[in-house]
Amino acid sequence: MTAPVFLTEPGLLGGCAAGSRYELSGAEARHAGVVQRRRAGERVDVVDGAGVRIRCTIAQVEPGRLVLEVLEREDEPAPTVRLVLAQALAKGDRDELAIEAATEVGVDAVLPWQAARSIVVWRGDRAAKSRAKWCATVREAAKQSRRAFVPHVHEAVDTRGLVARVRDLTGAGGVALVLHESAELPLWDTDLPEPAPDGSTDVLVVVGPEGGIADEELAVLADAGARPVLLGPHVLRTSTAGPVALALLARRLGRWA
Repeated sequence: MTAPVFLTEPGLLGGCAAGSRYELSGAEARHAGVVQRRRAGERVDVVDGAGVRIRCTIAQVEPGRLVLEVLEREDEPAPTVRLVLAQALAKGDRDELAIEAATEVGVDAVLPWQAARSIVVWRGDRAAKSRAKWCATVREAAKQSRRAFVPHVHEAVDTRGLVARVRDLTGAGGVALVLHESAELPLWDTDLPEPAPDGSTDVLVVVGPEGGIADEELAVLADAGARPVLLGPHVLRTSTAGPVALALLARRLGRWA
C-alpha cells in the first residue's frame, strides 16, 4: 500500500534530499499526529503540490510537529500536454463532485465557468468563497489520490471569457473540446496536440451545467476554435462527464499506460 500524503507549499522542499530531515508543521502535522495517530517509524510522503515528493519515515511526533527522515526525493516532471477542465457551475455540489473526481483522474487545472444555464451564480463575496472551496476540494482530492501536483483553480469566467480562452488556446496550438450530445466526432477519435518543445500544450475539456450548453454558446465556442465532441452513447451528468472524458484522454496521452 502506498504511503499517506501530506501537503506543504511549493518551494518548501527545495533543500530536501535522502538522509536529510524535514519538519512538517501546522494543520498537516496536527492531522497526521492527532487525527490519523501516526507514530514514529511509519512511512509517509510529503509533496509540495508542484511536483516534488519526499518519501520519509517519521522520527518524532509532537503536538503540531512531525520530524521526518527523508529516504528519497522525487521530482516529477510537469506534463507536456496538460489537461484542463472548464466545469460549468452546477447546483447541489455537482460541480465540486466533478472537480474532485477530475483531480483523482489527473486534471492539471480547473476553470469555473458561469454558463448561461448555470443555476448557481458566483458574484461578489460568494465568488471568492466558492473558489476557495474549490481550491480546498482539489487539495484534498490530490492528497487522497497521492498526487505530487495540485491542480490550479482559475478565477471564474463567463461565456465571453471562456470564448477568449478558447481562442487564445487554439491559436497557441492547443485543443478545446466541448462535450455535447449533438456532436458527430467521437472524443476517442479527435486529434490531440503534440507536446510543445519549449513548454506545455493544453487540452481544454468544456462541460456544461445540468441544463446543457445553450446553442448560442456552442456556436460561439465553435467559432473560436473549439471542437464539439461526443463522449459516448449516453448523456452523463455534469458531475461525471468531465472525469470520464479526462480518463479517456489520460489513457490516450499515455498517463495510464
